[in-house]
Amino acid sequence: MATIIFFPEGAYGPTNNCVGIGQVLRQRGHRVVFVIEESFAGALEEKGFEEQLMRLQPPAETEEEPGQFWKDFIRDTGPVFRKPTIEQLEGFIRPTWEALTDGARHVDDRLREIFDELKPDVIVEDNVVGFPAVVTADCPWIRIVSCNPLEVPDPELPPVFSGYTTGDRSGWDEFREEYRRVHGDLHASFDEFVRERGCPPLPELEFIHRSQYLNLFLYPEEADYERGRPLGAMWERLDSCVRKAPGELDLPGGEGPLVYLSLGSLGSADVELMQRLCDLLAAGGYRAIVSKGPQHDQIELRENQTGAELVPQPALLPAVDAVITHGGNNTVTECLHFGKPMVVLPLFWDQYDNAQRMDELGFGIRLPTFEFEDPQLGEAVERLLSDAGMADRLKALSSRVQATPGTQHAADCIEGLWSREAVARDRA
Repeated sequence: MATIIFFPEGAYGPTNNCVGIGQVLRQRGHRVVFVIEESFAGALEEKGFEEQLMRLQPPAETEEEPGQFWKDFIRDTGPVFRKPTIEQLEGFIRPTWEALTDGARHVDDRLREIFDELKPDVIVEDNVVGFPAVVTADCPWIRIVSCNPLEVPDPELPPVFSGYTTGDRSGWDEFREEYRRVHGDLHASFDEFVRERGCPPLPELEFIHRSQYLNLFLYPEEADYERGRPLGAMWERLDSCVRKAPGELDLPGGEGPLVYLSLGSLGSADVELMQRLCDLLAAGGYRAIVSKGPQHDQIELRENQTGAELVPQPALLPAVDAVITHGGNNTVTECLHFGKPMVVLPLFWDQYDNAQRMDELGFGIRLPTFEFEDPQLGEAVERLLSDAGMADRLKALSSRVQATPGTQHAADCIEGLWSREAVARDRA
């Protein structure tokens, strides 16, 4: 059997995406190892996987929670989330790329040590920046795009991170030019680094390579964009990628529709916003399950509400009637997998793109996260619950994607690449 390394970004979304695929591969008898940040130590072992630890920055002086680096980063840059997306380019997107590329530089030698020790047959990377140790490893590697598909740019589609509609090109060129102005020098510097480390040049204004072996992207066909440039034979779609998440559900009492509230492990750190949403749901008579996140001890649940710091999202989604989400790609695709309509309150990164896409396709409603009036939240939930056409479309989408699990398709692709490479080596 093969030794397969998963190397996800240090956040719960990409990690959970890889867990679902890793569960299938482990069931098939493969050795599955996760390369993770030290702050995640033990989190993957609890799920039955081997771990190899690394750091993206020098050690902290105090003990860290999983993903603590990004929790702190979001806290410090949070005020920027109230600005238009074009202004977030300089205030949030640029610092994020700086932090990510600094991490890639810091960890590259450690990654090479890990790969030399484990001698993997395949490396599966779910990151948004490139790591030369992956690209130059002595084995094939696979890139997973578990963000919105606009991460892979196309001139006929809105620019990534903009949240702009596909039906109106006004603002596209301005956004792209501002992106180039803000990031051109950083991209050039990182491109020089990866070349020095033995990699080919990066694509224009992209911070990660496309694998010459195989690339996977996560988005159901019904929600995807019509590209001007097809992705080609080296790309495979995962309609969904839902992990198994066992756990008892603590459903709230009372009557009325059941709403799931989650702003992700990072967005939920905004206690003021989370508390407002809990209070509005209670005032509207909705039952709610709340994923409270890292500041869970500061968020007060109301009558007919249950929640915890972390909840088993894939296990509870079938039980709810609607979802209020930040628009993270993992949550959005899991909601589509289970046929659940969404109110989307984007905060940063590709969440704006997902929010716009769900709204324009009629799978959800996008609201301005910090500017919506109190009545708008309940009105949006009621629209979702009463829209029979939306319910029918979501039910049909859910039935199709559940019949062809993306976790199994991804595992098939990984095994297929491993087998082909093994045969090629034997012949050589």
